[in-house]
Amino acid sequence: MKVLPLAVFFLLVAVNQARVFGKCELARIFKQHGLDGYAGYTLGSWICLAYYESGYNSQSVGPQNSDGSRDYGIFRINSRWWCSNGEGKTSNGCRTSCSNFTDDDLTDDITCAKRIVRDPSGYVSWVGWKYHCRGTDLSKWTSGCEL
Repeated sequence: MKVLPLAVFFLLVAVNQARVFGKCELARIFKQHGLDGYAGYTLGSWICLAYYESGYNSQSVGPQNSDGSRDYGIFRINSRWWCSNGEGKTSNGCRTSCSNFTDDDLTDDITCAKRIVRDPSGYVSWVGWKYHCRGTDLSKWTSGCEL
């Protein structure tokens, strides 16, 4: 009888585990959603960005930033500018809750990322891309993927 509660506990832990996508899996998803070449950025740019922002973790939530905001999801989208987390001031440029970026459906993350790169700051809004991806050979991020 004690086995059942323990089994339920482990099932709940497994359900709440973060989904960490593989590089090629993300490349296929991003390509299906039109990110390859979007706003002039290659698919490799998007994969590199996701790696350095979240480690491909769809449920990533960053620590509190100096302005009190947080960053959410595969692209670590900021709550001060792009989504609402119910804490502090937000412009909510993507008109959505930040919690929508922490599930395994990347559709809303991608839609918001497309909005972000259309902003004058564009890709440099992401520190991970600015310091690790910009000016590098991005072809390695999709090498070995059958696209």
